Amino acid sequence: MHDMTGGHDVKTGAMVVLPDGEAIAQHMAKWLTGQALAKQDGPFVLALSGGSTPKRLYQILASADYRDRFPWARTQFFFGDERFVPPGDAASNYHMVETEMLAHVPVPAQNVHPMPTSGDPAQAAARYQAELEKVYGGTTLEAGRPLFDVVMLGLGDNGHTASLFPRQPVLEERRLWVSTCVPDDAPHTRLTLTYPAIHSSRHVVFMLAGAGKRAAFAKVRAGDPTEPASHITTEGELIWLMDTAAAGQ
Repeated sequence: MHDMTGGHDVKTGAMVVLPDGEAIAQHMAKWLTGQALAKQDGPFVLALSGGSTPKRLYQILASADYRDRFPWARTQFFFGDERFVPPGDAASNYHMVETEMLAHVPVPAQNVHPMPTSGDPAQAAARYQAELEKVYGGTTLEAGRPLFDVVMLGLGDNGHTASLFPRQPVLEERRLWVSTCVPDDAPHTRLTLTYPAIHSSRHVVFMLAGAGKRAAFAKVRAGDPTEPASHITTEGELIWLMDTAAAGQ
């Protein structure tokens, strides 16, 4: 489960197919808790995602079964992307995660790192990168020393993941860890982790539920270069955690 020698991409990543979204969320809660408990040589660094299946995951992690077992004090919670809206806005990923999980578990406030969403978006992205650099202990990503233990991702109908949207300059970003994106087919300016930041990970986990994901998944799994998610790589392990409808089975 910790292949750090060659890395993986969307074509070589393992597929785990489960009956439905509830099964995905339950599986992810168990797996994520196991990964967090196993990490002993430093903090467990996690990049969270928005979406309905992760929302159910967060509810499970806040339940009695997990609340008392998950190593909250040893985990650093970052976000993979965020809409540039106030933290209490219904469209905010942070707001969803706070409401469904963080408000109900014993996590130290300093371990939670919402993306800043005030002022100039580019400057906000730079502030978030500085926050990541502080936890990483450096300003240059090094092979074999991943920034994240787990990056959680979804997949949009248009092939976007995190807030890496089609046709946007952020897809060409190879230096910054965090950047801005203004989609031409979705609302809100966004902040997002970039490809190199996501690559610096022990695990990338896509969570896909529902038949609506099937067409986009088929394109990305085939490596269609027009789909932003097709370019996701990790120096560790990539997992497609999906239901039978999304997998077309």
